[in-house]
Amino acid sequence: MATKTRNGKDVKVHTIYKTLDGKRVPGVTTVLGILSKPALIHWAWDLGTKGIDYRVFRDDKADIGTLAHAMILAHLEGKKADTSNYTQKQIDLAENSFIKYLDWEKEHTIEPVLLEFPLVSEYLHYGGTPDNYCDLDGEPTLLDYKTGKDIYVEMYYQLAAYRNLLIEAGMVVKKAKIIRIGRDEIEGFEESPEIYDFTDYLEVFKSCLRIYNLQKKLKKK
Repeated sequence: MATKTRNGKDVKVHTIYKTLDGKRVPGVTTVLGILSKPALIHWAWDLGTKGIDYRVFRDDKADIGTLAHAMILAHLEGKKADTSNYTQKQIDLAENSFIKYLDWEKEHTIEPVLLEFPLVSEYLHYGGTPDNYCDLDGEPTLLDYKTGKDIYVEMYYQLAAYRNLLIEAGMVVKKAKIIRIGRDEIEGFEESPEIYDFTDYLEVFKSCLRIYNLQKKLKKK
């Protein structure tokens, strides 16, 4: 996981993706950033009415999610995540997520193949870093870990884009799943339902990519 230090904590940074000929291309999350998220406006307003700075609240939640991801990936690599730059509350909540993941993992056999390995599409010109491409119960599977209270449709667009990157790289992907790991008991745990056809989800992503590139072109003009 690419990170940098912000306010004494490790945070995710955008990986720089380039095609074989050296052309810089956008990442999946950057491309999907063009989508409108009206619910976030209400969320920020609601926090404001309670006297909570949404930016501080957001960064705290992001730190917890980053640490939970680090714990899962470190576990899969046979290592232990560094928690030295986090508050005890953040560590406790991240560990809640990690324990939920371990409970789920006990019911499966997982053999990682690629863990957070950056990939670039030479055909569509975008990049991405899937969380975990593995053999899950004997089937080649893409797993995307999310911390939070719900699975949103935008996450499936992201999953479809990652799946496409793996397929372009010559990988077989029989299944692709979102594993949502809540930070407390209220947020719970959720495994996304089986999706057999990612065509429409990928088409949405490709449309976003086209708009992103057109907007970038127009800004240059």
